[in-house]
Amino acid sequence: MRRLLLPRVAALAAALAVLVPSAALGADGSITHVEPTADGLQVLVAVPEDAEVDLGSVTVTVDGVETPATAAPAEAAAAVRRTTVLAIDTSNSMRGDRFGSAKAAALAFVRTAPKDVEIGIVSFAGTVDEVLAPTTDRDAARDVIRALTLSQETMLHDGVLAAVELAGDEGQRSLLVLSDGADTSDTPLEDVTTTVEEAGVILDVVALDQGDAALAALGELAAAGDGRLVEATRTALEEAFSQEADALARQVLVTAPVPSGVTASQATVEVTLGTGSGDEPVVAQAFTTVQASAAPAAPPPVVADEGWVPPSWVMYAGVGTLGVGLVALVVLLVPRGPAPLTAEQRLTRYTDGATPGTSGGSRVDADQALASAKDAAATVLRRNKSLDARITHRLEGAGSELKSSEWLLVHAAVFVVAGLVGLLLGRGNIVIGLLFLVLGGLGPWLYLGVRRSRRRKAFNSLLPDTLQLMSGSLAAGLSLAQSVDTIVREGADPVATEFKRVLVETRLGVPLEDALEGVAERFESKDFEWVVMAIKIQRQVGGNLAELLDTVAATMREREYLRRQVAALAAEGKLSAYVLGGLPPVFMLYLFLTQRDYVIVMFTEPLGILMLVGAAVILSVGAFWMSKLVKVEV
Repeated sequence: MRRLLLPRVAALAAALAVLVPSAALGADGSITHVEPTADGLQVLVAVPEDAEVDLGSVTVTVDGVETPATAAPAEAAAAVRRTTVLAIDTSNSMRGDRFGSAKAAALAFVRTAPKDVEIGIVSFAGTVDEVLAPTTDRDAARDVIRALTLSQETMLHDGVLAAVELAGDEGQRSLLVLSDGADTSDTPLEDVTTTVEEAGVILDVVALDQGDAALAALGELAAAGDGRLVEATRTALEEAFSQEADALARQVLVTAPVPSGVTASQATVEVTLGTGSGDEPVVAQAFTTVQASAAPAAPPPVVADEGWVPPSWVMYAGVGTLGVGLVALVVLLVPRGPAPLTAEQRLTRYTDGATPGTSGGSRVDADQALASAKDAAATVLRRNKSLDARITHRLEGAGSELKSSEWLLVHAAVFVVAGLVGLLLGRGNIVIGLLFLVLGGLGPWLYLGVRRSRRRKAFNSLLPDTLQLMSGSLAAGLSLAQSVDTIVREGADPVATEFKRVLVETRLGVPLEDALEGVAERFESKDFEWVVMAIKIQRQVGGNLAELLDTVAATMREREYLRRQVAALAAEGKLSAYVLGGLPPVFMLYLFLTQRDYVIVMFTEPLGILMLVGAAVILSVGAFWMSKLVKVEV
């Protein structure tokens, strides 16, 4: 007998009702697998190469008690599952004739192995690949072997572990490992040998031109799997694999009931096969599990009482309720004064004996609440003059009629609504909620910036025609103020609107030059600043203002022509910058809306969030440099 099973291995085998025995040697044969069933024992016996056994002359004893038995070729009976996994070294050290010989040897094994044997294939080099699950499809095995390629490293130990796992846990399982180099993985050899012993697989190793140190390690692997270590050269490789396949073809399946007098779960099984030529019989013996013990009843599953699990719509309702509550809280916190009473209400209260200062109800006037909210926002802005100035400047530049306090309320409402929408779309995800909060905070400012930019461009494009109209009015004998009024009546927005404001300011006592200078500051227009400067100089030193305005208008038209020509030439670069800068976030939004499960890990996993931050930084730097490249000052 090669080895005795450890008690814990025997207990495991009994629990699984599948025997994982040692490949115990008798006088000249070996028992490779014993499987206890309800009807008795099914024993696989490996017959020596030079023996011709008589299947009709078979004797089985269990703990010395003889029991009737029958024998048949294992391939013909096919009652016990037989699985062989080829673990093939595909490292670069196998290049050249070695790799061709290894493929030829594996193909010979596939060709020679019995048809009932399921063949699986594992390749190992820098990575371990389970390229073929155990199957009886020989064509699939040949295609996989022919498609094997070489790479760096030799992860031998990990390859053996993958082969053990691929072999499964049913029937007779054997591994055939081919390697020509030492292991380069971090997996200790002790872990591999322990796994092989506990799995109960038979492991044979074919060592191709190995040194003494590598042979020692491979010998430990073969010993752990009750197999053998075969040293082969490149030319003898195919013969070694063919012998392994022949050994499977010579296996005999012996079936015998367990004697009634044997009550132990483990016993010594001895199989004797007679020979027709009168030679010594083939004897194989092993100490193994002989009783198919019932698997212990599985304990009832423990179900944790998680309590009531709310449906998904509760989250959306909760977020919506939270938003409504926040808005209501803001409205309630805004101080409200008593509503002004009409004369009729005062008379009614007086006749009813009511005090004028008392209220006849607790109804909240929406207009009064809004007015109170504006007053509260105005109070906040009065305490922060710089913020009030920035908001006012942006609103004036964008041509908005809102006051700074009204804009502050709108901005706060957009900020809250954007956060709630982010929580709803992200299903409670904090990262998405914060992203929408950022959009809600920056979006209104960006909107004002876009409107301001468009309005400034429209003003600059209309400025030459405006100066031409002003010059014509002055040449016709009108004063400068009358020419401004002509522009208000006949000009187009935004010029007419701004010049109307100039007239209003002059009627309030502001000098005309200062009012016009305010227009230049609001639009940040260098061209109009030159116009105001020319008007101031003409007011001080005299001269023909109409002719001066004609000259300035002509200069502006030439500059506008050049500016548009440059814009046309740079349009392609700007479009490329917009596409390259906008495609990643737009595509991310598309994936978020259509393939949420695929992209949500980017917002939930730390690595994904880090990748998003890095991508945003890189994209911002790229957009900045592209904007500088396509922006041409004229």
